[in-house]
This record gives sequence, structure tokens and C-alpha cells, in this order.
Amino acid sequence: MSLVGLFWIGLGGAIGSVIRALIAVSLKSEFPWATLVANVLGCLIIGLVIGHESVTTDWAHHTRGFVVVGFCGGFTTFSTFGLQTIKQLEAGDLMGAFSNVALSLIICLCAVWGGIKIAKWVFQGG
Repeated sequence: MSLVGLFWIGLGGAIGSVIRALIAVSLKSEFPWATLVANVLGCLIIGLVIGHESVTTDWAHHTRGFVVVGFCGGFTTFSTFGLQTIKQLEAGDLMGAFSNVALSLIICLCAVWGGIKIAKWVFQGG
């Protein structure tokens, strides 16, 4: 990997991290909504990129690294998700922990699938 490629990944990661922090500040709650929102949006973005790649090759050279590895890597928060879920379990909040796991898993997988379908529909012309 080139230094230029690493630069684009790093820039994407920085931008993703800042946006993730802004979401966390905006959505303070007992339930980890900010983490769920970031994970769903990150999964949708990855789905859109992969869906777009499946129908066209008209990307700038470092776009995939910038968006998928950099931005989504800095933006999504599955490590935070894991920590928050464990803390819910340790606090005895079994329903909250189960809800967080189920919602994150189901909605994020649907967001990736939906992103792929939307990108194929948009870039293949319907």
C-alpha cells in the first residue's frame, strides 16, 4: 500500500471519527442510540460502496480505502457496542443488552443489504 493510499485512509478515519463524536454528543441517552445509529449508517454506507463497485469501476483510485477502510472504520463503533453491551449485562439490564444486540444485528445487516440494492438500482438505472 502506498503512502498516498494510507493518507486517504487516515483522512477518512479522521472524518468518520469526528462525525461519530458529533452523533454521540447529539444523542445522549440511557440506551446506546448513538452507537446504533453510527453502526446502521456505517453499514448502509459500506453497502452503497460495495453495491456501486459491483456495477461500475468509475472510482477515483483511493475512494474505496477512504470510504470503507478509513471513514467507516473511524465512524462505526462495534468495539463501543461490545463494551456497552457488556456493561448493560454487568448492570443486570438483560433486556437492554438483548435489545441492543438484536437491533444492532438485524438493522445493520438490513442496512448493508439495502445499501447494495439501492446502489445497484441507482447505478444500473433501476
